[in-house]
Amino acid sequence: MGFLNPAVDKLPRHPIIIDGLGEEAGSGDLLAHIYPGTGTVTREIRMANADDVDRAVQSARKAFPAWRAMPGDQRRNLFFKLAALFEAKSAEFAPSLVAENGSIGAYAPHMGHDAAQKFRYFGGWCDKIHGRTVPMWGGPAHDYVTYEPYGVVGVIIPWNGPLFAATMVMAPALAAGNCVVLKSPDLAPYSAMMLAEIIREAGFPPGVVNMITGAADAGEAMVLHSGIDKIEFIGSGGTAKKVLASAAQSLKPVGLELGGKSAVIVFDDADLMSAAKFGLSGAVAANGQGCVNGTRLLVQRGIYDAYVQTLSAMAGHIVCGDPLDPQTMLGPVISETAINRILGMVERGTAEGGRIVAGGTRLGGDHAGGYYLPVTVLADVPNSSEIAQNEVFGPVLAVTPFDTEDEAIALANDTEYGLGAYVHTQNLRRAHHVTAQLQAGMIHVNGSGEAMQPNCPFGGWKKSGHGRLGGIEGLNEFMQPKNIWMSLKGPDA
Repeated sequence: MGFLNPAVDKLPRHPIIIDGLGEEAGSGDLLAHIYPGTGTVTREIRMANADDVDRAVQSARKAFPAWRAMPGDQRRNLFFKLAALFEAKSAEFAPSLVAENGSIGAYAPHMGHDAAQKFRYFGGWCDKIHGRTVPMWGGPAHDYVTYEPYGVVGVIIPWNGPLFAATMVMAPALAAGNCVVLKSPDLAPYSAMMLAEIIREAGFPPGVVNMITGAADAGEAMVLHSGIDKIEFIGSGGTAKKVLASAAQSLKPVGLELGGKSAVIVFDDADLMSAAKFGLSGAVAANGQGCVNGTRLLVQRGIYDAYVQTLSAMAGHIVCGDPLDPQTMLGPVISETAINRILGMVERGTAEGGRIVAGGTRLGGDHAGGYYLPVTVLADVPNSSEIAQNEVFGPVLAVTPFDTEDEAIALANDTEYGLGAYVHTQNLRRAHHVTAQLQAGMIHVNGSGEAMQPNCPFGGWKKSGHGRLGGIEGLNEFMQPKNIWMSLKGPDA
């Protein structure tokens, strides 16, 4: 079953970094972190509490004036140095990414390169942030607008993709001139720890980035802290409601990137093999635990049977198992609680009319200690059922037939979420018409990867959150406009 605890000696040892100094223990509770691949403990971590949060915030507030005033070219050069370090150390992320949440080891180096891209892109903005002048009427005057950082941004990230989420927020926040206090998730702490260590190695001034590892109490302390000017939260809708309630006490602005139940619409003129491979990816990417994954497959009836047959056959070839095995394509879900919840949803999905055509049973034998579920496909799923409407957050796909273009649009929009949507068709008119009607923040036609670049806005509609990360829209999320009006009237006017 691979390594009992993958490369434990290579995991970062500082759950707290404040004012540029790493600390091997916080002042809060002791956490026994569990490796999802075997259900065994990787390390016990003394997490942060409210006192540690306060120290981190004070450090960030102290560093903010100098960081804000640093010339853009100098800040840009730091970003480029950091990007180069991410690329040089990309392979070194594997132990942390595998150990914290069961990510596939073969995929881990990509996450280092992804982080490099984000910091290189936003580093390019550091010396290009400028204001504008506004024409005045009604008398001689000069009016101009500046764009200024908030100050200290508190960043709360999820366990399913900590490195991806942290860099997606921190790169624009830091480029805009803010300092950051990052909370590493207790269920998956290691890659964020490594991120903070590399930022320190790149030469960022002490206090510009502070990191704590903590649970919900540390997150609440961040949201309530008067020294944090804005919160950026990535996670579940349920937790987001608690964050908003706490932030409301000080009217603190909050950016939200939440869950999704993204529809994949497959029309009968689509490339069947390509659309099936893509549909399968919704169950495989991030071990099925991705908010933007396409897990609700809407397939036109003319190719429905062929698509289901192709998809189920492909699912049977996805190797589920040890994340450190180079042959593995799908690793474990995060916990025992998670896999039991997922299996419960699958059972209820069949009770509501779905039929299992692939997977559906937890792996036993050598895999019994971990939290492994092979790709599971339910066909004939009613769109009103629980499994079609709610996030499963596991390697489970729900397939539903449709007849007409209008029906596909209605089914896709019939959800509380609006993060992503995917359309497969060879008809250009149809592609434009359908994407114009879909209620989602990110829509992809015949693919998805290219739209995840750091120069593209990332975010959702409806209960998938508000605000954007990525592109100029993401940079603007972390700046406040200031309007300045000056009279040009003479003293005798």
